[in-house]
Amino acid sequence: MTINNYHTHTLYCDGKDPMPLYVQEAELKVLGQLGFSAHAPLPFENNFAITIEQMPAYIKEIDELKAATPVTLLKSLECDFIPGRSTPFADFKQTYGLDYIIGGVHLVKPVNSDELWFIDGPKRETYDDGLEKLFNHNIQKAVTSFWEQTFEMIETQKMDIIAHVDKIKMHNQNRFFQEDERWYKVLTDKALQLIKSHNLIMEVNTRGIYKKRCDALYPSVEMLCKARKMDIPVVISSDAHQAKEIDLLFEVAYAVLRQCGYEYLMQFDPQTGTFKLQR
Repeated sequence: MTINNYHTHTLYCDGKDPMPLYVQEAELKVLGQLGFSAHAPLPFENNFAITIEQMPAYIKEIDELKAATPVTLLKSLECDFIPGRSTPFADFKQTYGLDYIIGGVHLVKPVNSDELWFIDGPKRETYDDGLEKLFNHNIQKAVTSFWEQTFEMIETQKMDIIAHVDKIKMHNQNRFFQEDERWYKVLTDKALQLIKSHNLIMEVNTRGIYKKRCDALYPSVEMLCKARKMDIPVVISSDAHQAKEIDLLFEVAYAVLRQCGYEYLMQFDPQTGTFKLQR
């Protein structure tokens, strides 16, 4: 099976390597397709997203690299959804001629507050501080806010792939809630139902494991097995922030998917501009 990675971050956002290094690594690893997916511009100052001013150079560099490699290079953005603040995903796709859009939630906006809870990043303390400050350490309320924001993203935004759908578990690490609690399973089941009804592809993301921030894939094995029964399509992604990470732990993801009954992945078709089955 051809190896593809559709979730890649370079120096244009919070990645650590320039685009040409990723292309060299993709050639070495004989990848079929490599999608660049910088964190989309946000309307406030931050240290992880590409800026609007950088977008023309980002698109131009991908187009220039395409001509010099056998790897199929694709243009994308990983768009954050923040209610009332983020740009509609479809605007980015149309403005910049992107091949596909990845949607995700990294910043949770509590109801009746303009502050944001950053659930990602290397520091568990940031997660814990936001949980205390914005949710008075009410983990069920906080986690429910994450999932409700995810539901709103699925229902209101145009995207192709949903990223690391259950990333809320990363810094929890079984400290505040367990994934088999009924209230949590109700939320994950609703997410799967919405993903199915909106014909989205679910990303199987290996980054939590190889960064040693989580002991499981995003999403969980239980979610993946349920997704298979619902015929929800998937892609495998390393969420690479360094060139050497572009295919890390794909073999682990393949094994889990086989365990859940998956026999195929999705692959981008440049001719139609859509994803199709890759058996």
